[in-house]
Amino acid sequence: MAFDKPPPTPSSLVLDAPPAAAHSDSVDELVAAYGELDAVLDRIAQLSADRCTDAEVVALAKANEVAGRRIASLGLRRLMDVADRDAWRLTGAATMRMFVANHLGVPDVKRRLDHAAALSETYTVTGQKLTPELSATADALAEGAIAPEHVSVILDITNRIPASVEIDDQVAAEVALAEHARTLSPSALRQVGTRLLAHLDPDGELTDDRDRARQRSMTLSRQDAQLMSKLTATLDPITQAMLDVVLAKWAAPGMNNPDDPHSPSGSIDDTDPDTEVIKDAAQRDSRSQAQRNHDALNALLKSVLDGGALGGSHRGLPPQLIISITETQLRESAGLGVTATGADLPWHDVVELAAKADPHLAVFADHTEEILYFGRARRTASRAQRMALFARDRGCTAPDCDQPAMHSEAHHLTDWAEGGRTDINELGVACPKHNRAAGPRRDQWTTRLDRTTRRVTWTPPATTQPINGPPTPRINNIHHPDRALTRAQPPNHD
Repeated sequence: MAFDKPPPTPSSLVLDAPPAAAHSDSVDELVAAYGELDAVLDRIAQLSADRCTDAEVVALAKANEVAGRRIASLGLRRLMDVADRDAWRLTGAATMRMFVANHLGVPDVKRRLDHAAALSETYTVTGQKLTPELSATADALAEGAIAPEHVSVILDITNRIPASVEIDDQVAAEVALAEHARTLSPSALRQVGTRLLAHLDPDGELTDDRDRARQRSMTLSRQDAQLMSKLTATLDPITQAMLDVVLAKWAAPGMNNPDDPHSPSGSIDDTDPDTEVIKDAAQRDSRSQAQRNHDALNALLKSVLDGGALGGSHRGLPPQLIISITETQLRESAGLGVTATGADLPWHDVVELAAKADPHLAVFADHTEEILYFGRARRTASRAQRMALFARDRGCTAPDCDQPAMHSEAHHLTDWAEGGRTDINELGVACPKHNRAAGPRRDQWTTRLDRTTRRVTWTPPATTQPINGPPTPRINNIHHPDRALTRAQPPNHD
């Protein structure tokens, strides 16, 4: 299931949608059933287990867990209902993923959608119903016999079964995992799955390039409270071999040590590792191997950026470190700078980078994002305009969107085809999906620049609130947490 596919044509809507309900009574019954469920949950919440025996409270805990798992299974079916009909468009969301994240409030969107795709019935273009990809797992979750965590383990194991394994063996493996999941914890189930993989391919001869390509990945987590991020990767053999070569030199003891001003830099010097310079630096090096690996990656990235290997631009912005700060931060030499990719940098790092680069500096007053007039007669925004937009907006201005400026585009607040101008006060930052979601049609968002706050506002499509009156313009504060903190300050009664 392609959850983020573009809006379909009317004909494909008919082909992709499941068969309609036989009677409207079934629709009313389904809506009424959810109302009854809500009432039952209210009743359970009001009841107390204080007078139950120990055995009874254990039984109640198990019953509650089973009920939650069954509801989770039904929730996957509801997600597929929305995805099959592209009904997420009615909420103003640009994609199915954004609907699940922003309108349903699901924290792990990828996991939820992966479960829905693997455990739900699907339909062919002719309307024929297909069984779930993991039928036995779907049945076990629907019964409440296994938890969503079991589903994640089964998906991970089945995705690692070599493609050349016979389909009957693949099905049998999934059935076996689903049966084991009924009695094992997720961690114990993973151990069983690992042994099962070894049984299916004991010599590793069935694994081929298709399987390796399917498993390759690299994930960079969001910054934590200390502005640190975790990099997790699964490398194919060639990528690992090349990385080994880089680390062998640039992560050697004494190389690229940020705490040693005399440490040779792998990004600049072609230094023989047997020279006295390296030996002396190695003697002073107290870093762990993991820390040296980190510093080697840092030097590699600097070499790529300084050498211009990334080309001239990316979405109109130069592929360089572009940082935005406020007037107060500049005056007080404190706070965080924000890069075009959405990363936060401590003030001392901002100063260090600015000292070594040809900086592009944009400074704004604390209470306004006003930019001096900057117009252009062409449809596409200039590089200078895009950099000014990043400094003002920092990222996609659509409500609840967390895409940074480097992954976004210059969006005409009034569509170019409708007479919009490529002037700085007629542009805003929008990611590609939200850029396409805005326009003059009734099912599209309307964008404007508030003349007082200098913030881009997004008004939901008229289709999202057909009863409650005109939709209310919304703004996005995700890229400006300082504004939320300012509003959260208690009033000063001194």
